[in-house]
Amino acid sequence: MPVSEKALRYDELPFWSAPFGMLLLDTVKYRKNIRVLDIGCGSGFPMLELAGRLGTGSEVHGLDPSDDALEMLQAKIDLRGADNAFAVKGMAESMPFENDYFDLIISNNGLNNVEDQDLVLKECFRVCRPGAQMVLAMNLPHTMTEFYEALRSVLNGLGLTECIDAMDAHIFDKRKPVDYLNKIILGNGFHIRSVQLDGFKYRFTGAHAFFDHYLIKNFFLPPWRKFLPEEKHEKIFSETALILDREADETGQLEISVPFVCFDVRKEAGR
Repeated sequence: MPVSEKALRYDELPFWSAPFGMLLLDTVKYRKNIRVLDIGCGSGFPMLELAGRLGTGSEVHGLDPSDDALEMLQAKIDLRGADNAFAVKGMAESMPFENDYFDLIISNNGLNNVEDQDLVLKECFRVCRPGAQMVLAMNLPHTMTEFYEALRSVLNGLGLTECIDAMDAHIFDKRKPVDYLNKIILGNGFHIRSVQLDGFKYRFTGAHAFFDHYLIKNFFLPPWRKFLPEEKHEKIFSETALILDREADETGQLEISVPFVCFDVRKEAGR
């Protein structure tokens, strides 16, 4: 089937999705003939990898609200002949599945992008069978801290304190602390088996490469611009780039940190 240019944007497994997904895949308990849900499946990683590992006796459903992401996913399903994989359009806050349906739920950074995490976890509990496993990988608030601290310094220098507040609100909206996540997971009836902390580094030659990187340009810059005054975008980002380039000159490269967490969770039998 033909795939639109816009849909191709969602085939960004590359580096961003892979580290989270590899730990997630290592945390999953592999069983035959199970039903699986991937929340925020995007263009299909790790959903399709898991479908291949589980085999034809299992069903793996990928849930996502984006037509473009699902277009790419369906093209991959068709290309691979993955008869046990299903692309489903929908919101995680109101899942189109019956109660006690899934043996396993996974989400590879999908929960960072929902409107209401608490409501999504309530839905997860509803659609999980007793004894089901849930594995959630999410990046944490100090993601890209090097960029945010440089930006904070620039905003302080320009007297844009209201933008600092907006930046901090944006970070919290997209990336919750581990303690917060612990609380809402337990508060929705799940039992936490383990919490694994991990992380990785993006390395760039400097600020220009960072801002021009495909992932940054398409998925991070647009929301950053929203909490900054439009008429000051060029000045703010130029001054932020100078700080990042000074750091790169001192160390020989620009390092951008991405800490993340992987929760191994159960819906206990009888719940």
